[in-house]
This record gives sequence, structure tokens and C-alpha cells, in this order.
Amino acid sequence: MDQREIYRRHAARYHELVLAEDRDRNLPQALGRLTALAGRRVVELGAGTGRVTQLLLDAGARVWATEREPAMIEVARRELRVRAPDQLTLIRADAGALPLPDGAVELAVAGWVFGHLRLWLPDDWRAAIGAAIRDVQRVLSPDGELIIIETLGTGRETPAPPSPALAEYYTWLEEQVGLERSTLRTDYEFADASEAAEVLGFFFGPELAARVQARGDARVPECTGIWHGRPRLSA
Repeated sequence: MDQREIYRRHAARYHELVLAEDRDRNLPQALGRLTALAGRRVVELGAGTGRVTQLLLDAGARVWATEREPAMIEVARRELRVRAPDQLTLIRADAGALPLPDGAVELAVAGWVFGHLRLWLPDDWRAAIGAAIRDVQRVLSPDGELIIIETLGTGRETPAPPSPALAEYYTWLEEQVGLERSTLRTDYEFADASEAAEVLGFFFGPELAARVQARGDARVPECTGIWHGRPRLSA
């Protein structure tokens, strides 16, 4: 099934997937090492059902979470927990058209967002991702930071771009946007190997499902990259 269709029509099943991810909670620790989050004004692009959003909220950030798909927003609204009523604003919006004034936030976060555009728009990805990052630069304060989180391989124990297309995009983030890469493990854990194969196969496809089932382990390795810095993409 096309992942765009999953985002539109199967948000609850997608949320089941992301709840099993990063069982060792390496991602919140990595984010905390990269930048301060408590009290920061943060815009999140492509918030989905809110897994990364919750990490930001738990760390004490004030979050404007944007997402284009109504089904994903509905799940996020139901699942997210806040410390105060004004800590979270959920907004239906596309990356590249953030409904925020110039300099409104100190940090922007995009978790597993732009890599899809690289694959869905093979001829126009630079323009599409570039427009989104330039809009991020607009809403960031002068010393604002950008964090981009992307896959370095589900079902893999060693980090590497899953395809030449994503490798090209990651190099572009480093050379053209000026971000630095770090890596971490975000392993999944399920009740058993059959559940792992079913849930992961729904999103990633039958090839990964077969590998997971053959491996016979409830825990599935995953490698993730974080790109961080002050973006400097030119106009």
C-alpha cells in the first residue's frame, strides 16, 4: 500500500507502528543532547499522529504542530498529553506554508517528513524541500535551529541510507543546508515476531515483513539519523 494512502486513511494503524518504535527511548535523549527544549518555542512539520510531538511536550517545549492530513491530526488530538492548555497548538498546514509570523519560533523539527518528498518528487524534490526549509528559516528567530530526523534503515543494525536517492538528499542537507549528522538506534519492539511482521509489513511492505518473520525476534533493529544546525539555504 502506498504510504500516502496510509497517512490519509489508516492513521490509527500508523500510530500503532510508531508507538512500538524507539523502545529504548534513545531519540528524546539525543534531542536533549543537541539543544535545549524546556521553554522553547517549537514548530513541528509533518507531526503525523504526534509521536515526536509528545517528546517535545514532555521536555517542556511550547509546540505548534503542523500536519496536512486530517486523519493524522484527529489521532494526535486524541492521544497527545499536555502540561498546560496553551502548550500545544495543532494546525492543518503543509510544509512550506507555515501559518506563523516571521521569527516566531526558536526551533523547527521535521521527523521523517522530507525523505518522502525526495522519493515522491524525483524531479522536483530540491524545489519542494528547499521551499519548506526557506519557510522554516522565515519563522525561525535569528539564532534559531532546525532538526531533521530521517531513516538510516529499518531492519538494519548498521546505519546507512536505504537508497541512492536518500543518500543524495542527506548529502544535500549537509552540503547545501549546512546541517550536521548524528546517528542513533530506534529499535522497534513488539509482543512477538508475528506481530512485528504484521505491523511493520503494513507500512514497509512484504519484503521487510518476510525478513522480520524469518528472523523470529520481537525486537527489530532500526537506525535513524538526526541532522541539526542553523539552516543556511540560500534564496
